[in-house]
Amino acid sequence: MGKRKQALLVFSKPPIPGMVKTRLTEANGGFLTPEQAADFFKLCLYDVCEASMLALQGLQAEKDAAHEADPEAPEFEYDFFISTTPADNLELMRETFERIGPWPMEIHYLTDAGATFDDHFDDAFKQIFDQGYESIVSVGGDIPTMPQSHITQAFQWLEYFQDSGTPGIVLAPCQECGTSLVGFSHNTPVNHQGVYYNLDGTPALDAYLAKIKEHDIPVSYFSPVADIDEKTDLAHAISCMNAIAEAAKYQPGMFVPRRVMAWVGLMGISVSTPPNAEHDPRQYIDN
Repeated sequence: MGKRKQALLVFSKPPIPGMVKTRLTEANGGFLTPEQAADFFKLCLYDVCEASMLALQGLQAEKDAAHEADPEAPEFEYDFFISTTPADNLELMRETFERIGPWPMEIHYLTDAGATFDDHFDDAFKQIFDQGYESIVSVGGDIPTMPQSHITQAFQWLEYFQDSGTPGIVLAPCQECGTSLVGFSHNTPVNHQGVYYNLDGTPALDAYLAKIKEHDIPVSYFSPVADIDEKTDLAHAISCMNAIAEAAKYQPGMFVPRRVMAWVGLMGISVSTPPNAEHDPRQYIDN
């Protein structure tokens, strides 16, 4: 029996000014230039990819140890993929990563195609499944607070569903009813059609849930992880990253997105909220 191949997919555009994180730019109500927004996205991408690779390496080490202890245990292989579009951008994406290499794992590059975002997503998944991979977990490149544990547990749940004879799906929402993580197996009766490109306004998470219910697909749900599109998203992420950095001193396995945090410091960005000048109604209860 061959190795059970598992893939982590980052589905992303290259960090080109004017093409990424445009809602963070001054022209669209933000406070960054297109170049600054592209730099920010590039560093997000780097941090997300490193966290993902470290999670895959942990899974690989665990499976290798299990097979060494019991040669009858199945062998697993965990690989890392990046898919971008159009094909002309493939070399740019490769150069983006090689610029700060080497990376903890080999990066496999794809180009995806289609008429809609859903088509592109399906095309990337199909290309990987056609290479003999059993399951795919995909995460967004703009989510520097993605916990490694989400990625680890996503693969563990897909393996569990597969071994139970009922191939399943894993989901983590973002803050706006979309998704920050999605994954399923080659024989899970689901695709991305009508999820991100739909005409009735159904949120992506609800669109996946409709497919899950229609085909009675087992699902594992993970806590929401916010992506970063608006300046308020960035403020939320900065506060979370500061908390992650502090917790990492005491909490093993926490990944600190140091590249993004260093950029925030270099830019001099701080987070604040309007002062609460209202009387606390609890004072009346206390009195």
